[in-house]
Amino acid sequence: MTAPTVRTVDVHAHVLLPEVDALVAGLPGLAEARALEARRNGTASLAVNGPMVAERIPKLTDVTVRLAAMDAQGVDVQLVSPSPSLYHYWADEETAEKVYRLANEAAAAHCAQAPDRLRGLGLVPLQHPQQAVRALEHALEQGLSGVEISSHAPGRELSDPSYEPFWARAAATGAILFLHPFGCTLDERLDRWYLSNSVGQPTENAVALSHLIFSGVLDRHPELKLIAAHGGGYLPTHIGRSDHAWQSRSDAGAGCAHLPSSYLRRIHFDSLVHDPQVLRALIAAVGADRVLLGSDFPFDMGTEDPVGALRAARLTEADFHAVRGANAAALLRKD
Repeated sequence: MTAPTVRTVDVHAHVLLPEVDALVAGLPGLAEARALEARRNGTASLAVNGPMVAERIPKLTDVTVRLAAMDAQGVDVQLVSPSPSLYHYWADEETAEKVYRLANEAAAAHCAQAPDRLRGLGLVPLQHPQQAVRALEHALEQGLSGVEISSHAPGRELSDPSYEPFWARAAATGAILFLHPFGCTLDERLDRWYLSNSVGQPTENAVALSHLIFSGVLDRHPELKLIAAHGGGYLPTHIGRSDHAWQSRSDAGAGCAHLPSSYLRRIHFDSLVHDPQVLRALIAAVGADRVLLGSDFPFDMGTEDPVGALRAARLTEADFHAVRGANAAALLRKD
């Protein structure tokens, strides 16, 4: 595929859905969830977050503003996922169903305003595994490409056997699963200097992916289309320790059939690692064909110039264009 035929595709971009916020406003459990978020982030970070998000509301909600920003970035297509603040994994079953239905429908409506440039993802309530398949199917029925999931739900890791039907259905349908953490269970240890995000997010990515690898989920469902945000966190560039444990200890190797590093070739990773050397290391670990352009549009922990960040890694022309868009185009292509 030559460079001019490759559309630039950003797989890590977000949308805010005011309908969902209105739905859960004042419900029991929301205040407790907000208190947990405050404790994990700390007051100084929350004081920055509010104005930062408010400034970006137009880009998060207005398709015309979004498209203008994409043009400025040189991005042709975005894979748009709900802001992780909309997971609401505290919700009971009845509320959770209302949340995922409204979120799926609203995300689809947002993307439908520019169908040639926007592809969308919905949500599933991981706190209620029995609803996950139904939520996934609802998202696909809206014309979405898949769903976004966090690194865990309260009391459940992604290795929990109750998610098996969800993984199976996602694999069977070819749905994209975008793994994007929200909140880190290290809690107050990260409540200063925005460590809750700068350290917490890549930690959560690494933990979640390790659960999927070591539990055998990727053995049982090799066709899963899984994209890990933030370059998969710490795992891809530190996978040697996982390999050593798998080879050296019977408990570490009990759940998966192959060397942990081999599973990196079954996962896709976005390019949002904020360092050209780390991006090169990620590509060396997983292969250039498994990395996709990601910006975290339009939040401050993203990049305003995702293509420029990719160029800074000084990849070969073939690898540059693969990451810039060819890999994502193949993943998003409908059979």
